[in-house]
Amino acid sequence: MEFQLDLAAVSREVASVHQFFSNIVFIINIVTASNKRNDELKEAQAIEVATKIANGELEIGRELNQIGTLKRVGDTRWDSHLDSISSLLKMFNATCVVLSNIAVDGALQHKSQDMLNALHLVSSTTKLLKNFRDLGWDNFLVNVKLFCEQHQIDIPCMNAQYIARRGRSRSHHDEISVEHYYRVDIFLATIDYQLQKLHSRFNDHTVELLILSTDLDPRNGFMLFKIDDICKLAEKFYPNDFMKQELERLRIELQHFELDIPNHPELQELSGINELCQGLVKTRKSVIYPVIDRLIRLVLTLPVSTATSKRTYLYN
Repeated sequence: MEFQLDLAAVSREVASVHQFFSNIVFIINIVTASNKRNDELKEAQAIEVATKIANGELEIGRELNQIGTLKRVGDTRWDSHLDSISSLLKMFNATCVVLSNIAVDGALQHKSQDMLNALHLVSSTTKLLKNFRDLGWDNFLVNVKLFCEQHQIDIPCMNAQYIARRGRSRSHHDEISVEHYYRVDIFLATIDYQLQKLHSRFNDHTVELLILSTDLDPRNGFMLFKIDDICKLAEKFYPNDFMKQELERLRIELQHFELDIPNHPELQELSGINELCQGLVKTRKSVIYPVIDRLIRLVLTLPVSTATSKRTYLYN
C-alpha cells in the first residue's frame, strides 16, 4: 500500500505523467457523467463487437466480449490507474463515439450558439476528418513512432507481413504489411466510422430543417428573415400543424411582421428565437401574429436528432 502511495505521489511530480492521467480522468468523467452517456457507450460497444464477430475478428464464447463501462482512477491506488487505462483502450472506439455525440450535442444545445454556426461546425469537422483521413497518415505515424521512441516502446517493422491474432480471420489479412493493417483496418476504419456517425445525425433533411429555422433568428435586425423560406418551413416540416387557410394567413402575417417587429423598441437586440418568443408574448404581438407565434413555438421544441430515443431540443 505504501509503495502505491509513493508511485501516486511521484507521478504528480512528473508534469507529462500527471497531465497524461489528468486527461484520462477528464475523458472518463465526461463519458460516464450520466446514465445517457453510459447507455451510449454500451450501445457503441455492442455495435463494434457485433461487427467484429460478423467479420471473424473476435472469438465467440462464454464470458467473452462482455459489454462494460470505463473504470475511474483512484486517488491512492496505483493499480486503479492501470485498470482505468486498460478499460479506455478496450473501449477506445466506443468512447470516441460518445465524445463525438457530446461535441455535437454541446454545439447545438449551447444557448449562445446559433444553428448556422453549429452547421458550419459540423461541416468543418467533416472536412477536417476527411482531410485527416486522406493526408494525415504519414504525419500521424511519425508522431506515434516519436512517442514510442521517447517512452522506449517497441515499434513493429511496418514493412513486415501482418500476422493476424488468434481467433481473427486470416484470409482477409493474407500478404498485407503491418503498416497496411494499421492504416486501413485501424486508422481509416475509425475515421470512416466517425464520418458515418456525423452523416447519420445530419442528413440532408435535418440540415434543411435547421437552415430554414434560422430565418426566424432575430439577431442583427432579422438579417436572415425570408418570407418564402419561412412559409416553406411550415409547409414542408409541419404539414399537420397548419391548415391551408392558416398557411395563407402565415404569409400575410409575415409581410406585416417584417415591417413591424424589427422596429419595435422592445424587440430589438434579441439574442435568439427563444427571446423572440418571450418578447412577442410580453408585447402581446403574439395575439396579432398567432400563426407566426405557433410556428416559433414549434421550432423551439424541434428535435435536432433522431439517433436516440430521447428528444434533444434546440433551446432549453
